[in-house]
Amino acid sequence: MNYKDIYQEWISNPYFDEATKAELKAIADDEKEIEDRFYTELEFGTAGLRGVIGAGTNRMNIYTVRKATQGLANYIKKVGQENRGVAIAYDSRHMSPEFADEAALCLAANGIRAYVFESLRPTPELSYAVRSLNCIAGINITASHNPAEYNGYKVYWEDGAQITPPHDTGIMAEVKAVTDYSSMLTMDKSKASAEGLYKTIGGDIDRAYMDEIKKLVLHQDAIDAVKDELKIVYTPLHGTGNIPVRTILKELGFTKVFVVKEQELPDGDFPTVGYPNPEAAAAYELALALARKEDADLVLATDPDADRLGVYVKDSQTGEYHMLTGNMSGCLIGDYIIGQTKAIKGSLPEDGAFIRSLVTTHMADAIAEYYGVELAEVLTGFKFIGQKMLEFEKTGKGTYLFGMEESYGCLPGTYARDKDAVAATMFLCEAAAFYKTQGKTLWDAMLDMYARYGFYQDHVESITLKGIEGLEKIQKILGTLRGEPLTAIGSYEVLKARDYQQDTVTDLKTKEVTPTGLPKSNVLYYELTDGAWVCIRPSGTEPKVKFYIGVKGDSMQDSVEKANALGQTMLDIVQKLI
Repeated sequence: MNYKDIYQEWISNPYFDEATKAELKAIADDEKEIEDRFYTELEFGTAGLRGVIGAGTNRMNIYTVRKATQGLANYIKKVGQENRGVAIAYDSRHMSPEFADEAALCLAANGIRAYVFESLRPTPELSYAVRSLNCIAGINITASHNPAEYNGYKVYWEDGAQITPPHDTGIMAEVKAVTDYSSMLTMDKSKASAEGLYKTIGGDIDRAYMDEIKKLVLHQDAIDAVKDELKIVYTPLHGTGNIPVRTILKELGFTKVFVVKEQELPDGDFPTVGYPNPEAAAAYELALALARKEDADLVLATDPDADRLGVYVKDSQTGEYHMLTGNMSGCLIGDYIIGQTKAIKGSLPEDGAFIRSLVTTHMADAIAEYYGVELAEVLTGFKFIGQKMLEFEKTGKGTYLFGMEESYGCLPGTYARDKDAVAATMFLCEAAAFYKTQGKTLWDAMLDMYARYGFYQDHVESITLKGIEGLEKIQKILGTLRGEPLTAIGSYEVLKARDYQQDTVTDLKTKEVTPTGLPKSNVLYYELTDGAWVCIRPSGTEPKVKFYIGVKGDSMQDSVEKANALGQTMLDIVQKLI
């Protein structure tokens, strides 16, 4: 059937509810809108589902959620693990509780117990719950930092990480095989509860999760020394972070925590920010105003599902607040944890490892080298850091010290397998307290790191290309670059070109071709002269082509100028390919 036929099926089939039909009938005269909603099915990819909320096969709604869950249930039964259950969490977005229940009742109808959080919870707590409840899988209803009209559906496996091979492809195949919406199972919630197939969870998991994070504290003495002096401004950006972040900081003893009242409560409209993203400077307008009023030492923001942390730190010399990129804050936390662990214990594990994604700053490499630990590089996506952690556990080779990715996410312990802004907040505040006892700010600590490791500068650029045409343009860009490999980017010579889809690393001087050693992915990576690098890939969650650049300069100004120039060069190259 073409998209028009599918549209007619949805407005005529008694299986679909009246509200769905009314929404679709309202667009009867909008051919382009009908096409966009029905030209394809919302793709269940390696990250699950993510899309605009609404009626249609290419939208997030109870039917697409049910379809994804039926496919997941079929896979769980196929591998014979239906007796272990699935944990389900959700965030503050519109329809999140409804989608969570829809998934739970589909699982229940398939004889699989669902453990559903009583109210919204952070993504990392879902990861922890999967592990602590010994579930076979987890589902998180969230669209992370996307605009308000979006929602999403992430699937986790038994280790607590988002699905990776072979489970991702296995689940994707089962979801794709579900073609008849009316064949998908569901059941009454009261019946599911009575039969023990729908379980509500909450406080017990909260307490255990918090206790695991608190076990990681390295310098309670430093916190105790300045707990009444260190001033912290925090905003949950209308998301899930409010209660857990404030709880952890209070229990550690911090008394000067100021919360942005206008952004304190959950709200799926995100009324005070156009884009609830801690990467966006505009999201901090209210928080910075409060920081200046209270003369705060640092400003913290968590995204709606509280897995990513954004930071501003005060420069005591100028009074200015500096925004830290995810690379900067991640390296601050990683350097603090690894350095202080060594200082306290006297040594680090011989097989200790710092894990980063391939688009993350090479300052991480310098930190690993300084402390004499392994630097492990993985594909973009925190699930690959989780996969590496699982490999360490299974082989007994490798001790996880810290993992981070440039997109404002890190994990300081092994209790979970996804990035955790609650734990990152705790450690950043602890580090701020520790440096304060030495007469330093976090900005001073950051400058010390530049002096020790070098002036690394990393940028992310992106071009948004929406709809069918946008998808085709993104594929064209990657295809053209594969067919006509770059030999130079601006003033930089390409030394090696990595193609993760073809699993090749090509040395442009010797012409030698070797494997990447990582799973296949639609990613191109260029190793350049002077330690610079560029990586280009389609976004896994948004209609964008993204490219990442990294340079190392002789000074802060030099590195910024080099990064800006390289970023503009890549923008020009990509624009010409559209």
